[in-house]
Amino acid sequence: MGTSPAASLPPGGRVPRPAPRTPDADELVSAGQEHGGVIGRVLIVDDDPILARVLSRYLQRHGMETRWVSEGDGVLAAVQRHAPDLVLLDVMLPGRDGHSVCRELREVSNLPVLMLTALTDEDARVAGLESGADDYVCKPFSSRELVLRIRSLLRRPRADTAPLPQLLRDGDLHFDLTTRQLLRGGHAVSLTAREHDLLAFLMRHPDVAFTRRQLLEKVWGWSHGDLSTVTVHVRRLREKVEDEAGVPQRLQTVFGVGYRYQYSEQPR
Repeated sequence: MGTSPAASLPPGGRVPRPAPRTPDADELVSAGQEHGGVIGRVLIVDDDPILARVLSRYLQRHGMETRWVSEGDGVLAAVQRHAPDLVLLDVMLPGRDGHSVCRELREVSNLPVLMLTALTDEDARVAGLESGADDYVCKPFSSRELVLRIRSLLRRPRADTAPLPQLLRDGDLHFDLTTRQLLRGGHAVSLTAREHDLLAFLMRHPDVAFTRRQLLEKVWGWSHGDLSTVTVHVRRLREKVEDEAGVPQRLQTVFGVGYRYQYSEQPR
């Protein structure tokens, strides 16, 4: 008789599975071609190599180039080395968490940051936005929604089609939309991409009260989303453009409606 197939198996009769291989960063780099070339470069920051691989492949299929960093300490170096258009940042990282990384990144860059979090309560989401993130997605998330959020951050949505002023002035506030520079009293003020869009929209539409839902749609092109996103960005803008953030004169609350921008003098 020939040798039984089972005779060549190890004790226990099972073939051991190969250990999962951790992808290296270079392996996760490629440009998606199915949608007409590269539409943006995304730096993925997540300590889970399997999730990083899945995210990378999905984003590549939708026309994005990806890089992967597994811990927070390597983010700044990766940003300087690879010049991504967006950072996809997990909150729960070993050592330094995503909030700490985002705050450090904000000190040197206005690069759009989309935060991934498994925490679904409002306080946790607000904490992410207050650390400097432009947007967030809660786990588990829809891959389609993630791509839509990333595309929304990568593009520059226009609220109107008519020519609009590129230099806005209000007292000591000078806002140059061409260079994306905000000066207050002659000093540069750092803005995130989301803050830039929101302030520009409100200053271009003075004295008009918008609901939070309208601002989500008109400023960022969202048909749905958490309204607290608007609240957090307004609060952060007040800290940058108001003499007293708690008594706002420019970014005013219209009770029962939403927010409006009130010029201290005739807009120019």
